[in-house]
Formats: sequence, C-alpha cells, structure tokens
Amino acid sequence: MNPPARLASTGTIIHGVSVREVLGVSSLTGARLIAGESGLSRIVQRLNVMEVPDILAWVKPHELLLTTGYPLRHTPQSLGRLVADLDERGLAAMAIKLGRYVDVLPEEMVEQADRLGFPLIQLPGDVGFDDILNQVLTDILNRQAAVLARAGEAHRALVAVVLAGGGLREVSAEVAGLLDVAVATLDGTGQVLAAAGPEEHVAALRRFAAEGGPPPAPGPAGRSIAAVPVMAGGHHHGRMVAYSPAGTIQDSDVGILESAATVAALVVTRQEAVNAVESKYRADFLRDVLTGRAGTAERVAARAQAFGWDLARPVIVMVAELDPEGDERTAQDRLVASWTAAMRRHDPKGAVAGFSHEVVAVVDASAETARVAKDAAAAFADSPPATFSTGTSRTAPGPDALPEAYNQALKAARVGRQLHGPGAVAHFDQLGVYRLLSLVSDTEELHAFVRETLGPLAGDADPENADLRRTLQVLLDTNLNVAETARRLHFHYNTLRYRIGKLERILGGFTADAHLRLNLTLALHVLRMRGI
Repeated sequence: MNPPARLASTGTIIHGVSVREVLGVSSLTGARLIAGESGLSRIVQRLNVMEVPDILAWVKPHELLLTTGYPLRHTPQSLGRLVADLDERGLAAMAIKLGRYVDVLPEEMVEQADRLGFPLIQLPGDVGFDDILNQVLTDILNRQAAVLARAGEAHRALVAVVLAGGGLREVSAEVAGLLDVAVATLDGTGQVLAAAGPEEHVAALRRFAAEGGPPPAPGPAGRSIAAVPVMAGGHHHGRMVAYSPAGTIQDSDVGILESAATVAALVVTRQEAVNAVESKYRADFLRDVLTGRAGTAERVAARAQAFGWDLARPVIVMVAELDPEGDERTAQDRLVASWTAAMRRHDPKGAVAGFSHEVVAVVDASAETARVAKDAAAAFADSPPATFSTGTSRTAPGPDALPEAYNQALKAARVGRQLHGPGAVAHFDQLGVYRLLSLVSDTEELHAFVRETLGPLAGDADPENADLRRTLQVLLDTNLNVAETARRLHFHYNTLRYRIGKLERILGGFTADAHLRLNLTLALHVLRMRGI
C-alpha cells in the first residue's frame, strides 16, 4: 500500500503555530473543540491527512492530523486507543469531520483526550481539506520567514557588537534588548560573568544562578527561563541564561539565545587569548622581580601598578608547588586559576602568576595567608587527585626584599612537603632546624649520619627498635623528664627506667652527654624529612 498523502513544507521546520492559532484561520471559523483544551498551546509544524487505518506508521511529531473518519468506519472501537497512540508520537492535534463516516466520538476517546491534553477538533462539514492545508501551511511558512528574518537581524546586531570590540557585558545587553528579558552569562562554575536587563529581574536571575534551584514556573505563553551552553572548540565555557517572569520566552527566542551563546564563545575565546599573552607578561615580570632582575624598587612599583599590583607595601610571598603525584600538565593551569580566584577574594591588589612548576602569590602582609591557601586548595580540590604544597615567607618590607622572601617561601614549601607529606602548608619561621638540614644537598651524607648516630634504631625492619626510637624521641622532647615521658607513653616508671638503660647500651650515655643528645635529636629530625 502506498503511504498516505501528506502536505508539509520542504526541509525541517523548526518553528510553527499553536493549535489555538490554527483555530483562528478563516477556514476553521465553524470548528469546535471537542476535548483537550489544556493542549491548545501545542505547536503545529506539519499537516497530515489520514487515509489509511495504519496511520501510526506515517505520522510525525507536531503534526495536525486531518480525517473524515473513513479509514475507521468499520472499526470505531479503535478510536479509543488512537488518541493515546497519537499523543505518544508527539502529534499536536487531530481534526475530524463527523456525520459522514463517524457520527460521534466515543466517550472513552474524549475522556482520554482531556486527560492527555490532546486537542480533538470537530471540523465544519462544508470546509475542504485543501483550504485548511493552504491556510495553515501559509501561516507556518510566514511565521518561519518572520523567525528567520528576526534571527538574521539578531545575528547581524550581535556580530556588530563584537566587531566594535564589545565583550560579554555588551553581548548580554544586546540579547536582553532583543528578547526583552533578563540575560546572564555564567562561567563553568556558575559564577555570573555579565548580566543585563531590568534590575529586579537580573537580581532574580543572579539568585537562581547562585542557588542552583529549580527554575521559576513557566507562564501561559511560553517558558520563564531558558539556558544554552557556551561552547568553543569542544570546550564548555559556561551557559547563557535568559529569564522572563511573565513566561514569554518562545522557541524562536531560544534560537536567538543560541546564536548569542556562539558569539559569547567567540568573545570568551578572544579574551582567553588576550589573557594568555598578558599572563605571560605578568609571569615574566614577576619572575624578574623575584630574581632581582627587574631594576630599582621605584621601577618595580611603577611597572607593577600597570598590572594592578601594589608591591610597594609590606607583603608576604607564597609559593604553591604541585606535589609529585598527579598529572602536572593539566593540573598546573587549574593551580593558577585556583590561586588567582583566591587572591581576587582576599587581596585584589596582590600579584599572582604561574611559573613552570609553581604558582607564586605576593599578598598584603595583613592578609590571612592561611585562609588564602585554604581557599585556593578548596577550589583546586574540585578536580582530584592532584595536590599542592604551600610555603609562606616572612614579611618583605619592600620590592628589594622580595627575592629573599621568594627563596624563603620556596624552601618552606619543599621542606614542608618533606615533613608533612603532600598538601602541606608551612611558614618559613616554623622550619627551625629543618631549614638548615635542607641546605645539605648530599642526601647520602645525611643517611650516613643517621646510621652512625642511631645505629640499629635507624631502620624500621625491627618493631622493637622502632618502639625504642619512639621512646628516645619523647625523652628528648621532654628534656629527659622521666616522669613526664612515662605519662605520655603510658609506661610504668620502672619500665621506662629499664628502657633508658637499654637505649644507653645501644647509643651511649646520652643522659649525661649534651653533645650526644644534640646528635640524636638531629638524626631523628632527618628521619622525619621525607625524601631524605
């Protein structure tokens, strides 16, 4: 059997007219809605004529199905199931001529149409299908032409904004004006990069973006909120969101929003390229400052102002180094972004730049450096498993002291990792003797010193020796206070006296030899330094 005759526009129709608007054409003046009033907002994009009983094989979504009931004249009982099948396939509505082949629609069919919101329309007996097809298709094509013309105008306006040097703020403002809505452009984390529109609506949109809650309820004529991704080069840069409290956002508006998102992606890509160049200049300049090659303090302060930095005030240098585990190639960019965001919150005039293996931040001396490091770590932890260790310098009173402060922070980061493992945060002043031990580049010499000083207690192979080393550590920490050591280790006093005798037989008379106690303390400190 040949497929049924069907009239529809060539190609894919994206926009159409609602069933309510279809009922307004002159050829349907005498039409009557039988059921499915709640579905009058359904969109009609095509028309189809039902000439065969197995019509389900030929229908498409958003079609208005016209029929005289002729294919169903011998099986009226199948009408009850037909509505559910058509609704399941996404049809917009069904219009039928009654009286010739089908006198009345079954109650089951009417009830089901009301329940599903599927419009059932009774056509006037004197109207021809050709008149309906011509008028409705003309309306659809006219609507499509208007939508395309509007989209073209919007595209030209958006391109003009970019060619004039506009950024995300200007693009958002243009879209807000074109659609008469509030618009916000968000980054990948949901932060608002730019917003435009009525102030109260923008405020509501900002709250929605910040809280991430459900969108407002749609209005009667359309949706209240629409969001499209901002994509460029396969990378997701965020979203562009439009908000209309009246619920007037149509599908055609979403198409314009998608065009705006494409333009926004171009703006983001352009800005990233500019930022990459500026980032290189900032990093090169800060590297020169921290290595003492940037010139006089006056010249450093003046050039720093061009980057928005204040290096003339008392500052502290912080160094964040990626820990050896993790993928350094992908983690370094995230590390820079995390520290940049943290510095923006805590010290907008502070300097931050990424070097090849670390990120350096120069922050106001009055800032809470521990809080800065914590916030940066929290942002960086969003994408595990990479971690970083942080070192903090003493206060540098001016630009001339920055090279020394940088070396202090770098040493604090590296020694802190040796002492506490990945993710350590250490201040230079807290390093104590470890600062001196870190200057010994010959690790084999340190190993030899530990073996010669601690003897069998240097290894962990024998649990008893490791336990004795723990006892020695606490004894030295309490300055040989036997009672306090026994309390900390939960030993009986006599048990500890026995252990002290055993330690002296292995190590020598350290209880009476201050120099030996110093050597033992240093050897235990070396053992605490990871990687030594």
